[in-house]
Parts: sequence; C-alpha cells; structure tokens
Amino acid sequence: MIKILAKSVGEYKKHSIITPILIIFEVIIECIIPFLTATLVNEIKSGSDLRTITKYGILLIILAFMSLLCGAIAGNTSATAACGFAKNLRKEMFYSIQNYSFENIDKFQTSSLITRMTTDVMNVQNAFLMIIRTAIRAPLMLIFAFVMAFVMGGRMAWIFLVVVPILATGLGIVISKTVPLFRKVFKKYDALNKSIQENIKGMRVVKSFVREEYEQKKFEAAAEDVCADFTRAERILALNGPLMQFCIYTVMIFVLSFGSYTIITSLGLDFNIGQFSAILTYSFMILSSLMMVSMIFVMITMAGESAKRIVEVISEKSTLTNPENPVYTVKDGSITFENVSFKYSEKAERMALENINLNIKSGETIGIIGGTGSSKSTLVQLIPRLYDATVGVVKVGGIDVKNYDLDSLRNQVAVVLQKNTLFSGTIKENLRWGNKEATDEELIEACKLACADEFISRFPDGYDTYVEQGGANLSGGQKQRLCIARALLKKPKILILDDSTSAVDTRTDAKIRKALREYMPETTKIIIAQRIASVQDADRIIVMDGGTINGIGTHKQLMAENDIYREVYYSQNKAGE
Repeated sequence: MIKILAKSVGEYKKHSIITPILIIFEVIIECIIPFLTATLVNEIKSGSDLRTITKYGILLIILAFMSLLCGAIAGNTSATAACGFAKNLRKEMFYSIQNYSFENIDKFQTSSLITRMTTDVMNVQNAFLMIIRTAIRAPLMLIFAFVMAFVMGGRMAWIFLVVVPILATGLGIVISKTVPLFRKVFKKYDALNKSIQENIKGMRVVKSFVREEYEQKKFEAAAEDVCADFTRAERILALNGPLMQFCIYTVMIFVLSFGSYTIITSLGLDFNIGQFSAILTYSFMILSSLMMVSMIFVMITMAGESAKRIVEVISEKSTLTNPENPVYTVKDGSITFENVSFKYSEKAERMALENINLNIKSGETIGIIGGTGSSKSTLVQLIPRLYDATVGVVKVGGIDVKNYDLDSLRNQVAVVLQKNTLFSGTIKENLRWGNKEATDEELIEACKLACADEFISRFPDGYDTYVEQGGANLSGGQKQRLCIARALLKKPKILILDDSTSAVDTRTDAKIRKALREYMPETTKIIIAQRIASVQDADRIIVMDGGTINGIGTHKQLMAENDIYREVYYSQNKAGE
C-alpha cells in the first residue's frame, strides 16, 4: 500500500525531503535556546558585564530568527508537498476509473468513488502533511528535550519517567477506543453521499411525487448516523486535553516546589535559577510532544483506512486489456457471435446470455426486439467490448474483438445507449465528443440526419446553446437526437442504437431511420427498440427472450413463424382483438 501511495508523491519528492531536514534544524535550535537562556540567566545572576549579556542576547535572537525561518520554509514546502500529493492521488484514481470496464465499475458505487476522491484523499493529505512535518518534529523534540532535561535538571528530571507512562497509557486507551469508530464512519460517509447523489439526480421525480419529506428524513438518518459516530470518537478524543493538563500541572507543581526548595536550601549548590528555567521549558516541550505524538497516531490510523480505500481504486485492474500485438484496423462492419454465453460476474448463478450464434453482414440493418430483461442491451455491449463474453467468441470484421486495440475498436463501433448522457457545455462541445476535429458544416449535417437541427435552430444561441448538467434544459427526445448526431460524427463501421429513439415520435423515428439508410449504407446498423414500427423495415429482426435468440427473420417471416413477435405486433397495433 505504501509503495502505491508513494508513487503519487511524484514531482514533489524534493519538497517532501526538504521539509523534514528543515524540521530537524528547527527542533535542534529550539532545544538549544532554553540551554542558552539558562546560561544567560546565570550570567546575569553572577554579575557579568553588559558585553557578555549582549552577546548572549544577540545569539538568542539569531537562533530564534533561524528557528522561525526554518519553520516558515518548512510550512511552505510541506503544504506544497501535501497538496501536490493529494492532486496526484486524485489524478491516479480518476485515470484508473477511466480505464475500468463496466465490470470493474459494477464493484464500486458512484457515491463511494466520490467519497474516496474527496474525504478519503483529504484524510490522507492531512496525514501526509503531518508525517513529513509533525511526525518528524514531535519524536525528535521529545528525545532532544528529554536528554536536555536530564543534562540541565539532573535527578529532578526523573519526574518525567513517572508522568510520561501515565500520559502514554491514557493516550493509548483513547486511541484504542477511537480508531474503530473512525473505521466505521467511512462506510457511512458512502451512504450519506449516496443519499445526496440520488436526491439531486432525481430531483424532478422527488418533487413530482411530493417526496421531499421522505428524502429529508432519509438524509437526516444518514447524517445523524455519521454525526453519532464522530461525536462518540470526539468525546473520547477530548479526554486528551484534561489528561495533558493534569500531567503538565503535576510536573509544574513538582518542578516549582522541588526546584524552589533546592535553590533556597543548601541543595542549591548543584542547581541554579538558570537550570530551573530550562527544566520548566523542557517540561512543556516533552509533554506537548507527547500530545502531538498521540494525535499523529490517531490521524495516521484514521488515514490508514482512507488509504486502503484509495489503493483499492488505484490497484483495481481493468478486466479488459489490450493484447500484446493488437489489431488497429477494423476491416468492415461484419459481426459474428460463436456459441457466446455471458454473465455479469463469476458469482452470478445464471447466464444473462446463453448459446448465442449470429452472423451479421457488413452494411446490414438489424433490428432487435424483446421484453424487458431479455438481454437485448447485454448482447450489443459485447460488440465494442464493454464486457467480454464469458464463453465463446465475438468477432468484428472477421477478427476476435479481444485481438483489437480497444480504442481502435470502439472508434469504429458507435453506441447510443439507453441512458442519454450530455455534459455541461455548449451543443457544439457535446457533439464534438464524436469527432473533436469536426467542422461546423459536419455538425450541422449530422444534426440534420438525426433530426436535431430543427430544434437547435430555434434556440437563440443555436449550436452555441449551453447544455446544463445532464442536459437538464433539454427534453428526452432532444437529448436522444443529439446523442445520435454525436455518434454519427464518428462515421463508424457499426452503429448501435439501444432504444435511443424511444422518446421521439414515430414520424421523427421514421425520418431518422430513412436518413441512416441513405447516408451510411455501408455501416452496419443495429437498432434495439420496443416498438415494432422502429424495426419492421430492417433487413433482419432478432427476437430475444430470456437471454436467448427466440427467432431471426424479416418482419413478414416473423409474423408467420414467431409467436412472441406476432403477439407484440398485435398488442401494439390493437389487432389482437
């Protein structure tokens, strides 16, 4: 895990190395200052001249300035290193997610990925900042101050050997109680983000069904759950303060009482006022360092859980990879399924597709129809390798899809999925996802073929109209037509329309199909639809049922031979009566 995270330090290694070095100098200087202060006090007490006192004063000012300078530079370099580390972590996670197959994505909830890229990265960033700064400073300060306390205080310093174990034991108990609570809270963060995500994404549905109160209660329950765990952890963690104060005041009482007594009585021969002031300073250094060490352990332990969640995302390897010597050219749009069966995960009890054998010639128009859950979408998702067949072979252009370079294959297979996704930006920017080099004339031509130009031209800003997040300012039919136009700009050898005209009227649907036949006769077109009218003029129609092919043929053949197709046709045309 450490090795994977360390890669994200990247170009910030220099800052990450400089910071501890500066901290070491800062600690050494801070431990020297009380020693020199004690010497100065003794010089003043012994009646030294102004020149000697001034020399010590200037030296102390220089050391204080050097300590301040080291601390300031270390603060700057540590902040740069920590923020850069977090930036690289997010980049690594995002790049990993971009390379995921659908199978990989199915393992993580969207809300969980968001939590990992925000809250978890922030925890690791804070821990990294603490590691290169406070985690260096606190132990060194503890050791150096301990040594100096014994040098300056002699037998009086033994008080630390009594107080330190008490403080360490108390802090150990606090840490052991809080760590499990912090571990639990991250999963609850996922649930909280899921509630927010679903509510915002489905705001129209929530309002149309007047379910605001229900959603508020659901969110409140998730927020209360997170709050309860954090409150329990913070209550326990708050015991650090009183425990620390108890130890500090215990040491102060002992040092002040015993030190004063030692100085006033004859024991003062081996203990002076300078040593007395130094031992007080080192007392604070030791105890505050212990406090910082305890906080470091809590932060690192909490961040350790976040780090595991981050590494899970980065280490997840895509189930779809390029072969060693990939094929970069797709010859044509022919498609072959040879004894193909598929299930979404190894744990799945049944196949989503079973024993599929199919041959589609390049340039054919194929319709696919079937009931909900008949695996129509699953069938076509195997063509661009959004998933890999569990059993059997899928070929495009006569070559197994697993032998193609993924980008080359997907650039020649344009898929317009059921869920139409548009991104924030102008219509032009969304269309150029299909071809970033497309001219304005090509954009207009593709939109005319998809029957999108007719509504775009009515917008005041035309093709420069801004599309809100998720296409919120467009209707379902408008989004579908823009997505079809975007796919056409790829000029693919295979075009798959997965129920992507369901939100348009039958007249517009017919116009789109006619344009596709005339504009791209050599492109293989696969149209998944619920309406018979959308596929009945296809060269062949595939009837899916329960993950298997129930029938293949023209509209006329299926009306004569296939019960399922005939039943759907009659139900849609009210001819069954």
